[in-house]
Amino acid sequence: MCSDPVFATIGCDRRGSCHANGRNERVGQGWTYLRMGPNSRARDPRRQKPVPVTDRRLTRRQATQALIAIGCLSPALAAAQTDQPRSEPKPESKPRHKPTESPPKAAWLTLPPTPSLPAATRSGLAAVNGVSLFYAQFGEGPPVVLLHGGLANSNWWGHQVEALARRHTVIVTDTRGHGRSPVMSRRFGYDVFAEDVAALMDTLQIPSAAIVGWSDGAITGLQLAMTRPDRVTKLFAFGANATVDGMKPDGARSGVFPAFATRCKVEYATLSPHPERWAQLLDGMRPVWRTQPAFTKAQLARVKAPTAISDGEHDEIINREHTMQMARDIPGARLVIQPQVSHFAMLQNPGQFNRAVMDFFAA
Repeated sequence: MCSDPVFATIGCDRRGSCHANGRNERVGQGWTYLRMGPNSRARDPRRQKPVPVTDRRLTRRQATQALIAIGCLSPALAAAQTDQPRSEPKPESKPRHKPTESPPKAAWLTLPPTPSLPAATRSGLAAVNGVSLFYAQFGEGPPVVLLHGGLANSNWWGHQVEALARRHTVIVTDTRGHGRSPVMSRRFGYDVFAEDVAALMDTLQIPSAAIVGWSDGAITGLQLAMTRPDRVTKLFAFGANATVDGMKPDGARSGVFPAFATRCKVEYATLSPHPERWAQLLDGMRPVWRTQPAFTKAQLARVKAPTAISDGEHDEIINREHTMQMARDIPGARLVIQPQVSHFAMLQNPGQFNRAVMDFFAA
C-alpha cells in the first residue's frame, strides 16, 4: 500500500474511475499530483448540493483495480494478490498440558485378584473327623502344608504353591466348611481345625511337615505346634493373634477388609458343593472370632518347632505390639515384619512373601 499523502485526496467510485478534488481524471504511471489551474473555479462548498451518503465499501477486486489505476500496484502483483485466497487468522494454540496421572495406590490399599492353583499331582476330598476336606498336592521334596485364612479358600495360596513346589511337596486344604469343603458339622474352632490337619496328614501318610499359615490358618498352625509338636517341623505364622485382645477395634471394617469379605462370599458360591450353606459357615465362625484364640504365655512357650511370627507393616486387624509380644513369648521365634503390605501380603507382594518363607526354611 502506498503512503504518499496525496493518496488521501484520491478516492475510487464503484465504477473504478478516480477523482481528485472534485475533478475526474485518469492517472498515468507513477504518482501525479493534481493542481488547480488558474482558470479553474473552485466551487463554494456552501453552494454545493448535499450528496447523499452511500455505502462506499469496496470489494477486494475493486480496491486492487483502483491501486493499478493510480500506479501504486503493478498488474502482476495485483493478479497474484487477487488470486491468493484469503487466509483466515489461525487461533492461538493453547499449550497442551498432559493430564495429571494419579499416583498408583500403595500395595497395602489393594486386594489383587485371587490366583488359581496350578495343576495338582493329587487332589480330592478326604474323609476326616466326620467331615470332608478338600486337599491338593504339588511338587516333590520336604512336605509343606499351607493353611488359609477364615472364609477364604486354598486358591489364595496360588502364588506360594508355584514357588514352593519347585523344592517341596506342597499340600493345600480348604478348612472344614470353607471353599470346596462343605459345611457338614456345627463344630468350629482352632482346636478342631488343628485335629483336622493332623488327620489329613495321616490320610496322606505325611508324618510331619512345615506349616505355613495365614490369619486363621496361622492360629491353627500355632494350635497344632502346641498340641501336636511331633507333627510340625517348622512354623511360619503370618497375621496371627494369640488372644482376642490382639485385634484392632473395627479393623475388619478398614482398608480392603470389606472387599475381602465380599470376594470370599462370591468365591464360596462358585467353589462350594453347597453354596446355600454360606450363612451356616458365618454362624459357625462368629463365636470363634469373638472368643478365640486364648493362648497363654505358658502355652506359647511350649512351641518347640522353629517359628517365624510374621505380619504386614499395615495389617488392618492385628496390633503390632501384640505381634511382637508373640515373638517374645515363643522360645527362639523370629519376628518378620513385611514392609508395604497388609493382612493380604501373599497377594499384595507375593515375591516378598515367598522370599520371607524360603529364607526362614533355609535358616
